[in-house]
Amino acid sequence: MKFSMIFEAQMADTSRPAEQQVIRDCVEQAVLAEEVGFDRVWAVEHHCLKWYAHMSAPEIFLTWVAARTSRIRIGHGVVCMPFGYNHPLRAAERIAMLDVLSGGRLDVGAGRGATLQEMSAFGVRPEDTYAQVEESLRIISNCWRDKEFEWEGLLDISPHPILPRPVQDPHPPLYLACTKVDTVRLAAEWGIGALVLGFAGADEIRLMKQTYDEAIATRTGERFVSDHPNDWFSALCPTTILDDRDEAFRVGARGQRFFAEAIMHWNLGTPPPRAGSADEDTAAAIDEAVGNVHAKISEMNIPLSPNATSTFNIEHAYGNAQDAIRYVSELEAIGCDEIMCMIQMGTIPQEVMLETIRQFGHRVIPHFRSHDQDVTVSDAP
Repeated sequence: MKFSMIFEAQMADTSRPAEQQVIRDCVEQAVLAEEVGFDRVWAVEHHCLKWYAHMSAPEIFLTWVAARTSRIRIGHGVVCMPFGYNHPLRAAERIAMLDVLSGGRLDVGAGRGATLQEMSAFGVRPEDTYAQVEESLRIISNCWRDKEFEWEGLLDISPHPILPRPVQDPHPPLYLACTKVDTVRLAAEWGIGALVLGFAGADEIRLMKQTYDEAIATRTGERFVSDHPNDWFSALCPTTILDDRDEAFRVGARGQRFFAEAIMHWNLGTPPPRAGSADEDTAAAIDEAVGNVHAKISEMNIPLSPNATSTFNIEHAYGNAQDAIRYVSELEAIGCDEIMCMIQMGTIPQEVMLETIRQFGHRVIPHFRSHDQDVTVSDAP
C-alpha cells in the first residue's frame, strides 16, 4: 500500500501575502513528505474557487516540487480535460515536459472541473465534459506512439509531431477523479486508476472499491483508453495527527468544516466558508452548515441525496498516531492500493500540518511497511 498527499492550496485568509505564503507552504510540505517516506504528492486543478482551491496551475507547482525532490512521485490530481480548460495536445506537451524534468516520476489524473463557477469562466458546457475527458485521455495515451500524430473525433488533428516525448513509454500512468459510484465504474471500464475523493468515510470507500473490482471483473476492454491499463484504487484520508489527540481532532475537524463549507458555497451557493476561532464549538458549527445545505437544497427544489452532506463527516484519521493507524487499517482491509492524505485544509496552521506529515512518516507509514516485523507506534522511530 502506498501513501500520498493531495494539495488544494486552500486558505481562509485570501489576501495576496497570505495566498503566496500558503502556496509556498504547500511546497515545504511536499518536500517534507519525501523526506519522511511518502510515495507521491498530488495537486488539483481548480479555477476561480476563492477559499476552496487556489491551485490553478498545478503543472507549475509540481515542477517546482520536482526540482526540490528526487524520489517522490508527482501527480496531476487532476488535469481538467474538457477542451475549454486544456486542449489535449497542450496538456500532453506539459505532461511530457514535466515527466522529462522529473526523471519519469509523473502520474496523470483526469477530471471534469465540474463546478459551474469554473465552467462559466472557460466556456465549458456540463453536457460536453464526459465525452471530452474521454477523448483527451485517448489522445494523451496515443500521441507519442508514432513520429507524427493525427486524430479524427470530436477534435480533428492533422499530422504533427508532439514534443517532447515522456520518459514513461508510451505515457505516464492514467487516473480518473471519482466522487461517485458511476465515475468509479467508468474508471474501471476505461482501464485507469480511481482517485476516490470523498469524505463519507470507510463505508463509502468500501462500496466504491467493490464497484471498481466488479467492473474490472466484468469489463471487456472495449472502452480502454490505452492498451496499458492501470488498475489502481486510491482513497482519500483526511487527517491531522498530534500527540494531543483531542487537539488534533479539534484542529482537523475545524479545517474540514471550512473545506466542506467552501465547496458547498461554490456547488450550491450556501454562505462563504467561515474561518471560525480556535475554540469554536465545531459540532455546532457543522450542524449550522449542514442546515444551510439542507435549506439551499430545499430552496432549489431538488431531491436530498443520502450523501448531500457527506463532506461534513469528520470520522477520519484525526487524533494521535494510533488513531490514524486504526483508520488506515480499515482502508487497508477494504483493499485500497493507496492512502491519499488530505492534510492541507484552510484553517489548519502550517506547524500542525508539518507535524502531521512527520507523525505519518515516522509512526503511521512504518506500521504498514513493517507488518512482518510487528512494528508498533511505540517501536517506530
